[in-house]
Parts: sequence; structure tokens; C-alpha cells
Amino acid sequence: MTGDSGEGIDLHSFAVRLRRMNTEFNRIAHEFAHEHGLHITDVQALVTIFDSPSPITPSRLRQELNLTSGAVTACLDRLERAGHIRRVRDVHDRRVIHLHYLDAAKEFAAAFFRPLGRGTDNALRRFSPDELRTAAAFLDAMNEELDLLRATPRPS
Repeated sequence: MTGDSGEGIDLHSFAVRLRRMNTEFNRIAHEFAHEHGLHITDVQALVTIFDSPSPITPSRLRQELNLTSGAVTACLDRLERAGHIRRVRDVHDRRVIHLHYLDAAKEFAAAFFRPLGRGTDNALRRFSPDELRTAAAFLDAMNEELDLLRATPRPS
């Protein structure tokens, strides 16, 4: 890669951009948590439950968030009391519990995050479909690399 001269973006410049975006996303998540009496872990759990292609189990949520089982239970208790999620036992195996993000809570979150959605839509409109496919491919590749990092034990 070349320097940040418009011809290309070096690794450092790209990393700065990614960190800035991550910092802003974290700021917004903290605002949502604060305004609604939640912990930031609760918001992370809600996002994980929302983004899951099928109902997620508490065990899978624990793995995704790297929490203890007690911390996940406390988080789910808070989210259930606040009306964000519902725990549902599996019809075939009553030992398995699935977490469902309630529709009313989704509408509640959508109202809060609507300005971010508009901003995202505004940014998307600046790029061609081919450019967006490239950006999506980069994000997918980054997430694959992050998954590999998560799976690799850190030296002590």
C-alpha cells in the first residue's frame, strides 16, 4: 500500500479510520445503555441476539461475549425484566433455552438508532454497487481475521 495521498491508504491510516468508527459506535452504544438503564454488556448482548440468524442460546451468547455463565444469567435477567428479550424453552428439548428479542424492544431500539441508520444510508449512497461489494468483502475479511485472533490463545 502507498501513503495516504489519495492513491492508496497505508495500514496506519486505515487503522485510524477503523478505530475512529469503532469509538463512535461504542459512544452511541454507551448513550443507549445510559438512557435506558442498561449496562454496556446488556447492549452487546442485545446486538448479538438481534444479529443472530436464528434464536441464540445463553451458552452461545456466553461464548460470543466471553462472559461467565453467572454474568450471562444476570445480563439476561436484566434484559428480560426490562422487556427486551424473552427466554423460550425448545419444544423438542426442554433443557435448551432460546433467546428472542421482543418486537416492542426492537421498535424501541430502532427509534434510538434511526439517526445512525440515516447516516449509514447517506454514506452508502456515495458509493457504487461495485464499491459497496468491495467494502462488504473487506468487512467480511476483517471479521474473519478477528475470528482467527479470538481463536488464537494469547501468550501469558
